[in-house]
Amino acid sequence: MNLNLKDKIIIVTGGAKGIGLGICKVLAGEGAIPVIIGRDDDDNQAAIRQIEAENGKALSVVAELTNPEACKTAIDQIIALYGRIDGLVNNAGVNDGVGLESGNYEKFIASIHKNLTHYYLIAQHALPELKKTKGAIVNIGSKTADTGQGNTSAYAASNGGRNALTREWAVELLKYGIRVNSVIVAECYTPLYETWINTLENPEQKLKDITAKIPLENRMTTAEEIANMTVFLLSDKSSHTTGQLIYVDGGYTHLDRSL
Repeated sequence: MNLNLKDKIIIVTGGAKGIGLGICKVLAGEGAIPVIIGRDDDDNQAAIRQIEAENGKALSVVAELTNPEACKTAIDQIIALYGRIDGLVNNAGVNDGVGLESGNYEKFIASIHKNLTHYYLIAQHALPELKKTKGAIVNIGSKTADTGQGNTSAYAASNGGRNALTREWAVELLKYGIRVNSVIVAECYTPLYETWINTLENPEQKLKDITAKIPLENRMTTAEEIANMTVFLLSDKSSHTTGQLIYVDGGYTHLDRSL
């Protein structure tokens, strides 16, 4: 299917690794030009080399998204260099384990900045350009907002906020023809997921236990499967879809655990 994304400038925060890189690769495969916003230029450039090796194009802007001024500067750079923004994927973040018992005010607020605040800031700064192109926004979220996980209050709260912002922005931006949706991730095996699983006792057995509870095919969701839905939602092939939280999770979040 031709998604009509050729030469579209699409921002992907945290696009250098994991799900973000998967999204960038699928975008590039559709002829779009993903712009990776990430804190580490080496990581960004390594991702670009992977995309170029597959005959795609990608661009990089280095920014520490926990810094509000850096969010504005990143968008200003993109506009100055490329002259337009056709879509935005808010993806950057990390499940950082700031719990109720284990956390404190400073850690909680830092995690909110790491996982939620920049979703708002990047979208706000990009909005004037998105109005011109009627570009779409996709927020990547996590099932932790629905299910909880334990010892991750700040991340769960951030993802609840991402879901709420998706619906709120879909309403606010109707008048501009800007669609806003969210792709919700449950169990997707990424480098960050691998790091987390390895912190647990007997990680190999824990991984088997988790995949056994994923109803569809008893396997992890792939980054490419998350990417395919995200890119579809960015395209005009999903032209009457807005305000939706779409779970790409093999049924993990909602289907009966007895399956």
